[in-house]
Amino acid sequence: MINKRRSTAVLIGLLAAAAMIGPSPAGADDETTEPVAEPPKVELVLDVSGSMRARDIGGRSRISVAQQAFNEVVDALPDETQLGIRVLGATYRGKDKKQGCLDTQQIVPVGPVDRTQAKAAVAGLRPTGFTPVGLALRSAAQDLGTGSTARRIVLITDGEDTCAPPDPCEVARELAAQGTRLVVDTLGLAPDEKVRKQLLCIAGATGGTYTAAQSADELTGRIKQLVDRARDTYTAAPAVVGGGTACEGAPLLAPGVYSDREAFSEHRWYRVPVRPGQELRASVSVALDRPVNPDYGVLLRATAPDGRELVRGVDAGSGRTDVVSAGLRWSAAEEEQDGPSAEPTPGAEQAVRTVCLVVSNSFAAKPGTQARPGMPVELTVDVVAASPAPDGPDLGRGWVLLLLLTLAGLLTGLLAGLLTRWWVHTWRTN
Repeated sequence: MINKRRSTAVLIGLLAAAAMIGPSPAGADDETTEPVAEPPKVELVLDVSGSMRARDIGGRSRISVAQQAFNEVVDALPDETQLGIRVLGATYRGKDKKQGCLDTQQIVPVGPVDRTQAKAAVAGLRPTGFTPVGLALRSAAQDLGTGSTARRIVLITDGEDTCAPPDPCEVARELAAQGTRLVVDTLGLAPDEKVRKQLLCIAGATGGTYTAAQSADELTGRIKQLVDRARDTYTAAPAVVGGGTACEGAPLLAPGVYSDREAFSEHRWYRVPVRPGQELRASVSVALDRPVNPDYGVLLRATAPDGRELVRGVDAGSGRTDVVSAGLRWSAAEEEQDGPSAEPTPGAEQAVRTVCLVVSNSFAAKPGTQARPGMPVELTVDVVAASPAPDGPDLGRGWVLLLLLTLAGLLTGLLAGLLTRWWVHTWRTN
């Protein structure tokens, strides 16, 4: 019965913890006034390299389709969204690769959009040079800056990077490792397997999406969706934290959302203060930003400072294949129910209990997969007033219900038998 109650409490805690999206963590002495939210910021990064001259999208060139899509997106842009436009391979016409691989410019700065200016800037683009995707991504991240809300880059290209280093996939991981809430969505304009793999890698490293656009309508519709998503989903960026190798000396976390990196098969430790009458709720998500072997898992545990396990988290299915999650719920009341009762000591109501959170994973990289930086980790922590765990199924009431159903069945059968006998007797008499 106790185990069943505990399991029920853990599941409810997981749902509550996974649903929490709050502001950046704050200490006990921080002011409670919430800052004014920044507007969503998006930068469109367009490939204007020579290959964009190809006429294979409904008989039109790739660049003309992209220009049309940009115009329609600018017209439909929500007023509160701040948009920037960066291009790559748009100006250098020579054959010096070293110089051509520096060819990226921001033609519209991130901010409130002047629609006429933005359309004119895009209309004048002509396919020209090389494809420095990695450099353009790094520059776009600098264009968007590092504020308190998420940023979004939408990359539109028809070919793989021809200028590495820097490798665009490594740049994406580098940006994710910086702890900024930056998402890169990628749109591919050519049915090429190498391009597809590279764009998938870029998107996966930052929690973005990849889409192959084979028509003007597909490209326009998808860009609009991504810009709208930036408006709907931007949130306060998680605070960057580095987990410890043991509970002792691990970072002390206040309620909030945190980001970290965890190596393959590693354990990361954090500490959370919990007062009597409070309940700890926590969830963790690890992003699969690179190929890993199929048998893996993530474990979240709460332990006492002496290593004694308090509760073990349960897996949380999100429907996504690129993220693995787990969560838990714990309060001192649960431990008291399972252990021997003790008289409270004077001042115990003011005592603060330190609970250690341990994030572990059983990931194993496939051959040739980069092991560094570690896998992206997002940890949500909250401490709330403890609530009693709901009771498990009441077996006593279950037996009563079963008895009532049995009696009802017997009475129904008896009544049916009497009616049948009466009917047979009446039929024979007549």
